[in-house]
Amino acid sequence: MSADVIRVSPGWLALREPADAEARARDLVEALARALPEGGLKVIRDLGCGSGSMGRWLAPLLAGSQRWVLHDRDPDLLAAAVADAPRSAADGSPVAVEARCGDLARIEAGDLAGADLIVASALLDLLTGEELDRLVGLCAGAGCPALLTLSVVGEVEVTPADPLDRRVAAAFDAHQRRPTQRGRLLGPDAVDFAAEGFRRRGATVLVRPTPWRLGSAHAALVAEWLAGWVGAACEQGPELTGECELYTRRRLRQADAGELAVTVGHADLLVLP
Repeated sequence: MSADVIRVSPGWLALREPADAEARARDLVEALARALPEGGLKVIRDLGCGSGSMGRWLAPLLAGSQRWVLHDRDPDLLAAAVADAPRSAADGSPVAVEARCGDLARIEAGDLAGADLIVASALLDLLTGEELDRLVGLCAGAGCPALLTLSVVGEVEVTPADPLDRRVAAAFDAHQRRPTQRGRLLGPDAVDFAAEGFRRRGATVLVRPTPWRLGSAHAALVAEWLAGWVGAACEQGPELTGECELYTRRRLRQADAGELAVTVGHADLLVLP
């Protein structure tokens, strides 16, 4: 993913972290815990870790000593992830963290050797079909469970409804599937693509809906999400720009008044070899 790279700001990651934690599927963690080896050190590879929110959420839910290896191409995000890493597991066992800076496109099978678990969050929909198929093959080849969370699925509901909602949503989904120098992004198709790829390689795949449900308690996140959602839609369909300026102001007034509710669809996958 070295060309046409999608960059993520630390501020956005901090805003979304509480909503991510609320949305992730806890029942998949219970199933995962039963599949992990008992006793000994668990080695966990976090691919595209960003600022480390996945580790902060998951490490305290799993018992036993853990060594998290954090992979990301952004050294600043990696440094933040290490600085704010979890220190203890569910039973008080120690959690150690180390950082690996590099492009996910260059990860090889040897980099995942010895892993007891592979995790990723909000990653799959940013990949092309070729990139995701390669990643699925590497994860399946590692022979360990994988927990892949919070991939968008192309479902957005904004309440109260507005006549422009559907056109913005369609343009946004098209933007998520846009062609890039790396190839066409999968966007909302990534979950089905990944699940099929893992099943084709003999794995069991459990899929759970994990939507954000945002209301007045998430005002800052709603405003930031709305700006990004509408901005991407207008980039894809410039003819929307004039209408969307008024639409955005109208929606932000509703959000400020506590009258706006947003549901953004995601899905989590648990892969069991």
